[in-house]
Amino acid sequence: MKVVYPVIISKGEKYLIASIPDCEIDTQGETLAEAIEMARDAISIWCVTEQDAGRKLPQPSEVHNVSVNSDDIITLVDADISAYRRMLDLKVVRKNVTVPSWLNYRAEKSNINFSQTLQRALKEELQITE
Repeated sequence: MKVVYPVIISKGEKYLIASIPDCEIDTQGETLAEAIEMARDAISIWCVTEQDAGRKLPQPSEVHNVSVNSDDIITLVDADISAYRRMLDLKVVRKNVTVPSWLNYRAEKSNINFSQTLQRALKEELQITE
């Protein structure tokens, strides 16, 4: 499920403030790009929380109906709630893999943890850093 909400970016004392009026939440960032990314993250976690509590997500306001100060920037920020849920999902899934018998023998003899080794290799292959 994807959502798009208007976000108001205003200058704070030290940071840019990203306000999401439809969700009644604020966040901040040092740069415009960071403020928008933080707004996307805030929208995502807020929507997940609302859905998990059984509440309906608000309809996004029309941009022309959102009041802003002359120094503010108004933009639309999208969030993929389903992708965000997948990112937060820490449950493990079982995978059946095959390896040559000789490799299995040597790995077991060396007490290699197949799951940890596969996870490490997949993260390296996908260039995922934690």
